[in-house]
Amino acid sequence: MPKRNHDAAWGPLVAGVDEAGRGPLAGPVVAAAVILPVKGVPRGLDDSKKLTAKVRAVLSARLHECARVGIGIVEPEEIDRLNIYWATMKAMTLAVDALCADGGCVPGHVLVDGNRLPRWSYVATAIVGGDAKSPAIAAASIVAKHRRDTIMIAASESHPEYNWHSNKGYGCRHHMAALREYGPTPLHRRSFAPVAQASLPL
Repeated sequence: MPKRNHDAAWGPLVAGVDEAGRGPLAGPVVAAAVILPVKGVPRGLDDSKKLTAKVRAVLSARLHECARVGIGIVEPEEIDRLNIYWATMKAMTLAVDALCADGGCVPGHVLVDGNRLPRWSYVATAIVGGDAKSPAIAAASIVAKHRRDTIMIAASESHPEYNWHSNKGYGCRHHMAALREYGPTPLHRRSFAPVAQASLPL
């Protein structure tokens, strides 16, 4: 677990921000913003990619109970219109805006995983590998990943041939084969090359 004193150095009400879903061929990009409580932080916070789906689900539920949480979601149609970079920036902005609206406070400092910041008015710092350094960013990575996985599992019920309950929209062999056979769905990102190619007439 990242050390809590890392976040404390930035002052009070530090929010961590991370996203999930930049690389998949289908589904939204989801960002989360989290302000952890002073006491009662769940144990086991870490980079979401290092945790099992079961552990992420448990931790996400606990974080929604004890922390201030905001979620930002940008759907495939808007990803195609903005491009994935700007869609990710928008999702992060929506997440912090939701944190302010639903959580009832403006963060004193926002820590963002990565090397770029959205164009916003919040005082913020980008941290490469932040989900391994900042507990707040680690918490955001867990919440964002679990929310997006939940969306893709639900979408798989309507489009079972793409196996999204397993691949979550990433371009694995099964997904690519289904894309070639059945073509793209409304949840596919048509600006992504494999989807655009599958849309071309034979």
